[in-house]
Amino acid sequence: MIRIRHAIASGTFWGPSRTRPALPFLALAVALGLGACATRPDPADADAVAEFRATNDPLEPLNRGAFFVNEGIDTLVLRPAAEMYRIFLPPEVRTAIRNVLANLRTPVILANDLLQGESYRAATTAGRFLVNTTVGIGGIFDRATDFGLIGHTEDFGQTLAVWGAPEGPYLFIPVLGPSSPRDVVGFAADTAMNPLTYAGGETWDAINVTRTATTALSTREGLIEPIDQVRATSLDPYATIRSAYRQRRVVEIRNVPTGAAATTDSGLGSGIQGLRR
Repeated sequence: MIRIRHAIASGTFWGPSRTRPALPFLALAVALGLGACATRPDPADADAVAEFRATNDPLEPLNRGAFFVNEGIDTLVLRPAAEMYRIFLPPEVRTAIRNVLANLRTPVILANDLLQGESYRAATTAGRFLVNTTVGIGGIFDRATDFGLIGHTEDFGQTLAVWGAPEGPYLFIPVLGPSSPRDVVGFAADTAMNPLTYAGGETWDAINVTRTATTALSTREGLIEPIDQVRATSLDPYATIRSAYRQRRVVEIRNVPTGAAATTDSGLGSGIQGLRR
């Protein structure tokens, strides 16, 4: 469902690797175009104004519609596919796939570490890539963690936040998940930073399509139980997911240690991983 956004969001799902989808940019345009038209609470109602600012969701009717569409897609397609992925691949294989996908994303994480002036984290990222690509046999095994090189997620949306760019209104994009205008722009920049974006030819196109689909399945499989729990126990799953995304995003931007090396994130909707806690 939600974090599959960075599988589809890699662009290869929609065509050749040199052609990128317009969906993130369309979402940004919609947000900017409709944000000024959103109904705000009466300024005299202090509690309502405070809640409105806290949720940062002036496009809530539009976002809830997108969430409803996403729930249908997830129920009919994404969750069943994730279940089949879990059934047919043993845990060891799924872990190896997750490790490889994380290793492939390392150049983007490294670039953002450097752009944020995080020299120590950049050295850790570079070390992880070197160790896991060699000793870890192309990233199949996460040997870097055995050496104390703990992975972390980083993206250009976080970099923009560090540079002082405003978040903008909350967005929910079907399939791609929760986001914001800042993270949509960040995703586009991360796509441009990724060396695989520029790999051409039929072989590389096939590799990128495989990477996209596998990332989607791996991500959704890891969220089967958390999302099921939200649906079963939350009176308002939309609000719960929105809260989880925004809280987690703050943690990621501040580089607060979480004990998890979630290095396959693309930024767009990555905060949904907060549901795993």
